[in-house]
Amino acid sequence: MIPTTAPLTYGAYLRLPYLLDQQVPLTGSAHDEHLFIAVHQVHELWFKLLLVECADARDRMLAGETAVPGTRLRRCELIVGTLCDAVRLLDTMEPRDFLAFRDGLGTASGAQSAQYHEIGILLGGPKDRARIGRMGWLTPDERSRVRRRLAEPSLWDGFLALLAAAGFAHGTRTERFAAYAEIARDPAHKALGELMESLLDHDRAWSRWRSRHVLVVERQLGGAPGTAGSAGATYLRARADERFFPELWGFRGTPR
Repeated sequence: MIPTTAPLTYGAYLRLPYLLDQQVPLTGSAHDEHLFIAVHQVHELWFKLLLVECADARDRMLAGETAVPGTRLRRCELIVGTLCDAVRLLDTMEPRDFLAFRDGLGTASGAQSAQYHEIGILLGGPKDRARIGRMGWLTPDERSRVRRRLAEPSLWDGFLALLAAAGFAHGTRTERFAAYAEIARDPAHKALGELMESLLDHDRAWSRWRSRHVLVVERQLGGAPGTAGSAGATYLRARADERFFPELWGFRGTPR
């Protein structure tokens, strides 16, 4: 007999039995722990897609493309917007409901998200190789991924490659600001100008996420330390104004 293959189902394609079996509250009695787990797992799913989209945008920019990278970045902006909405869900918890399971988190902290650190490096954040040594919570696979991100070009490197391909000097901040001004003035560089705006929009979306995140933590913990002994809202507030592409923000107020 010729073997038959069972038709692919929705649940099998999405591996739903496995996926839906991953929300396992440790307390077993704190109602809102399930919400807490789901929101953070959703973050990691979207983080994975952000890494895929940003890496593709980077690779295409290194290859000289501008249109598709812009599309990828606009998608990323919307993804980060969904993360803001997910964080808002945590605001439906009363502080006492969070405290009902907080001690069960032990040494776990959102700052230990390897994918979040990968995103920062991929976008063009500081490549602090010594920081890996301080990340004792990384698994071997996570450590390997972070090291790979440190070794590869960033999204910002891809944008600089496009400047070079368009004939712009970009070795110094002064040269880059001159390039930004020319791109803003000359319609012939419209595609590059639109890509610059897409980078800014993506960056702005992350700023909104950071602001929303710190407000949620302040509402739940006030000035108390965060999970795993972190500085909590104080640490998050200090980082709320960080930018992945500070030069593009700084260029806004310069003469054209």
